[in-house]
Amino acid sequence: MTDYGHELIFGSFLTPTAGQPEQVVALAKLCEQVGLDLATFQDHPYQPNFLDTWTLMSFVAAATSRIRLAGNVLNLPLRQPVVLARSVASLDLLSGGRVELGLGAGAFWEAIEAVGGRRLTPGQAVEALDEAIRVIREIWADDRRGIVRVDGEHYRVVGAKRGPAPAHEVGIWVGAYKPRMLRLVGRAADGWLPSLAYLPKGPAELAELNALVDEGAEAAGRDPRSVRRLLNLSGRFTRSRSDFLVGPPEQWVEELAGLALDHGTSGFILGADDPTAIQLFAQEVAPAVRELVAAERAEPGSRARAVEEQREAVEAGGATTLAVTATPDPGVRLRNRRLWDESTRPEAPPAPAGHVYTPHAQAVGAHLVDVHDHLRQELGQVRDLLQQAGAPSPPATPGRCSTR
Repeated sequence: MTDYGHELIFGSFLTPTAGQPEQVVALAKLCEQVGLDLATFQDHPYQPNFLDTWTLMSFVAAATSRIRLAGNVLNLPLRQPVVLARSVASLDLLSGGRVELGLGAGAFWEAIEAVGGRRLTPGQAVEALDEAIRVIREIWADDRRGIVRVDGEHYRVVGAKRGPAPAHEVGIWVGAYKPRMLRLVGRAADGWLPSLAYLPKGPAELAELNALVDEGAEAAGRDPRSVRRLLNLSGRFTRSRSDFLVGPPEQWVEELAGLALDHGTSGFILGADDPTAIQLFAQEVAPAVRELVAAERAEPGSRARAVEEQREAVEAGGATTLAVTATPDPGVRLRNRRLWDESTRPEAPPAPAGHVYTPHAQAVGAHLVDVHDHLRQELGQVRDLLQQAGAPSPPATPGRCSTR
């Protein structure tokens, strides 16, 4: 059991479909709205049905204000390291420090070669990635004196000027599966970003692969805990428990907390283009996983008790509906003109059949009602003050609070 102690982050893995460009942008905005930390995008420059990932990330950065962005993972053979380093730093500066660098050594070599890239052997791909990381870090290090020189077999930089530096310390997260590449992650990268679907043994394989990352870090004199472990997830929200990450949200909470505490996974990235799944993941799974992991870190043994209590609560009846009562409409209208069309009020998608709302989820809904009630009270006080001062009344406050 290994918990590397990193703060947990939750994100999405979105498909950059070119046929519906507005859809992936809307999903990225949704990810920000529901509270995810990170939105990531596939990068296959040889795929004509996909938007260019870097262009998409730049557009999404301008359309959002908080969420972090990353390629998952960027195709190194088709992205020159010096240009990539400056692209990352530039977007990080423009977005206020919201870019991370997911990097891959390459796959689908026939497709890469077809668009002008160079086919590499597995060994060459590892060497090229190692050299590229060195180049990128040197370009970012604008506080060092002198020009950049990297005399590599695959990438040669013979006098480039340094800079710009990113706005924050950008993490270089590498997608890797084979021993040599995993040791490179430990030696040179900031994070390991595999996909659960590509692990033949599933989560059981993580311990062995983590050990190779640790081995590489220790050989380079690094603390293995300095390397963040992330994971692209695939699964489904269903009514009953079936397979790993195939079941109700409370099952996801248990299993993701287990990955964090037993295998050190601290970044969970959901591969889904379904708004309902994204919303459940962000609003019901992520907060509960954070709670469970924080409690276990503070008091070892609490996870087992919390999981058992949760199961007992569900077995005792649980709540298959959101038992939160919206504040009734008082029926008071201060103006005859209706300021908005109620038919346009947005509604959340329905929960999956048989979904059980945990106490935490119920509390989130109740808190939303409390926030709206407090806001309405404050607006009423502002209106009263304006009337006392002899000013015209502002527009009527909302007549009711809805948790839809």
